[in-house]
Amino acid sequence: MITPKSEEKVLPISIPKDSPWQRLRAYFQRDTTVGYLFISPALLLLLTLVAYPFCIALYFSVSNTMVGVPGSFVGFRNFINLLHNDIFLQTLQNSFIFTSVSVFFKTILGLALALLLNQRLWFKKFIRGAVLLPFVIPTALSTLGWWWMFDSLYSVVNWTLYHLGLLRSPSELNWLGTPYLAMAAVIIVNVWRGLPFFAISILAGLVAIPRELYEAAETDGAGKVSKFFYITLPLLRPVLVIVVLFSTIFTLSDFNIVYVLTRGGPINSTHLFATLANQVGLVSGNIGEGAAISLFLFPILVIIVYFQLKMIRKE
Repeated sequence: MITPKSEEKVLPISIPKDSPWQRLRAYFQRDTTVGYLFISPALLLLLTLVAYPFCIALYFSVSNTMVGVPGSFVGFRNFINLLHNDIFLQTLQNSFIFTSVSVFFKTILGLALALLLNQRLWFKKFIRGAVLLPFVIPTALSTLGWWWMFDSLYSVVNWTLYHLGLLRSPSELNWLGTPYLAMAAVIIVNVWRGLPFFAISILAGLVAIPRELYEAAETDGAGKVSKFFYITLPLLRPVLVIVVLFSTIFTLSDFNIVYVLTRGGPINSTHLFATLANQVGLVSGNIGEGAAISLFLFPILVIIVYFQLKMIRKE
């Protein structure tokens, strides 16, 4: 009769506590190490897609590099030349007008739309989803639709105003061929596209306000106007500051809307920093001056971000 062999006991392999493997294992089990590992992909993307191009732009801005021609160091000559360039000074003025007017109307209309969406409405979820459509549609595609609406011959806007009796002829207004009307057109499109971002963000802030505050105010006899100015607006102020901050950055660096609608015309009346940098740096081939135009926006954004973050800290 065959008897099975007795099972051999396998002794666990003991690793000395001071071995390199144990030290490495203990290192990767630390919370700080795990945290650095989690943020390393985002850090890598920032270094490759933001920091590296920014450093390259800094190098180009202080050189006279042209397309296909390596340049030499010229210091701040490109920036000094820009301050004596009439087109750039007009672009600087255009950028501030475009940004301030657009952000103002987006704030007012976004707050009004958020208050409306916060009410009890039929098909509320469907309406909230439909409000996001201008923000979801690709910018170039939606701007092409507006380009057709502002066309000098087939303008839907002009025909509507004509049938309402506000114009004497359907071709009276040349939206994209008149400087002031062209600026108004790009502002209208920017407000239309950025309005959902304001409305949804402010709506999130409205939902977070406790209802008990409104009930207590009603008990004290406060009306709708008093509740808005003494409860809603003060509690929405941090949200408004953040939304205005991001919108200001996005609006100042806008490119697609102006490029599709006007290409910066007529007579450079709608040029922004991004469109002028594209024309000078890529179309004309003067990479050094184009990089200087794009970097001219950087200190302006730093100042805006500093003051708005200072307001947030006070809140």
